[in-house]
Amino acid sequence: MIVVMGPQHTPADRAAVVREIEVAGLRVHISEGVERTVIGVVGDSHTKELLHESLEAMPGVERVVRILQPYKLVNREFHAGQDSTVRVRDVAIGGGRVVVIAGPCSVESPQQVASTARAVQAAGARLLRGGAFKPRTSPYSFQGLEEWGLQILAEAREDTGLPVVAEAMDARQLELVVKYADMVQIGARNMQNYTLLRDAGRAGHPVLLKRGPSATIEELLLAAEYIMSEGNPNVVLCERGIRTFEPSTRFTLDLAAVPVLKGLSHLPVVVDPCHSSGKWKLVAPMARAAVAAGADGLLVEVHPEPDQALSDGPQQLTPQHFTALMAEVSAVALAIGRRV
Repeated sequence: MIVVMGPQHTPADRAAVVREIEVAGLRVHISEGVERTVIGVVGDSHTKELLHESLEAMPGVERVVRILQPYKLVNREFHAGQDSTVRVRDVAIGGGRVVVIAGPCSVESPQQVASTARAVQAAGARLLRGGAFKPRTSPYSFQGLEEWGLQILAEAREDTGLPVVAEAMDARQLELVVKYADMVQIGARNMQNYTLLRDAGRAGHPVLLKRGPSATIEELLLAAEYIMSEGNPNVVLCERGIRTFEPSTRFTLDLAAVPVLKGLSHLPVVVDPCHSSGKWKLVAPMARAAVAAGADGLLVEVHPEPDQALSDGPQQLTPQHFTALMAEVSAVALAIGRRV
C-alpha cells in the first residue's frame, strides 16, 4: 500500500508515519512528487492491513491506498506517478531524450570494438553495448571472450567516453561485469533467474533487464521487483520480442508493451529491434515505430562486417546503416516533441 501525505504535511508528520511503519516491521520507500509525497509500504500483507486504519488517522496523511498488483517498488503509484530516470555515468535514461545504446553483438577483437565504438559515437549513440559472455543455444557456438572481452570494452570506453553495457549470466560473471562495465544486462534467457536478479540488486550497478521470449508483462515487472527489493532502484526495462506463431521474424516485437509498461511502472523502457526482428532490413522500421510508441531508448547491434560476425550477423547493422537509422529515429523523436 501507499500513504499519500497531504500538501500541508510537516516533516514531523512524515517522520511519525515512517516510524509507525518501521515499528511494525515493514520497509519504507519515499517518493517526492511535485504536489504530493508518497510513502510506499513494503512487506507482509497481513501486517499492512492491520496498519491501514491507524495510518489513515495520523496527522498529515491525506489517504492510504491499497496496491492490488503484486509488484510494488516498480509500480507507478509508488513513485508519486512520475517517471524515474536511471543514470549510467553521465547519461540519463528516461525523460525527454531517446538514448541509443549501440555496439556489436559479441566482442571479437580490440580492432572490431574500437572501430564500432567510434562509428556509433559519431552517429549519436550515447552508450556502447557488447557481449563478452554469450548465452548460445548450442554449446559449440562462440561463447565470448569473457574477461578479455570486458577489458576490450573498457578500453573502448577510455577511447570514446561511452559508458559500457555488458551481459552477465551468473554470479561469477556479474562480479567481472561490475568491475569493467557501467551497466549490467540481464538477458532474456535469465529474466527469471531469481538468484541472479537478487545478486544484481545487491551489486547496485544500473541494470538493463530484458523481457523473456515467453514472459508476460507482469512477469517482467516482478523480475524488476526482485532487483529493486534488494535496494537497487536503477533498472531499465527492455522489450525485445516475444515468441509467437509467426515465423517471418525471429520474435514478434510487442510494441504495445511500451505504453503498457509506462502506464504501469515508473521505470524507463527501451526497445531492442534487432533480436526481435532477426533481420537487419527490419531494424530501422521497428526502431522508428518504437520511438513513436514512446520508448526511452533503443538497443541496436552494429558490426563493421556483419557477414563475418561470430554471432547474430543477419540482424546487425553496418556503421553506414546505423548512421542512416539515427537520422530517421531523430526525425520521429522530433515529431513527438523529443530528441535523440
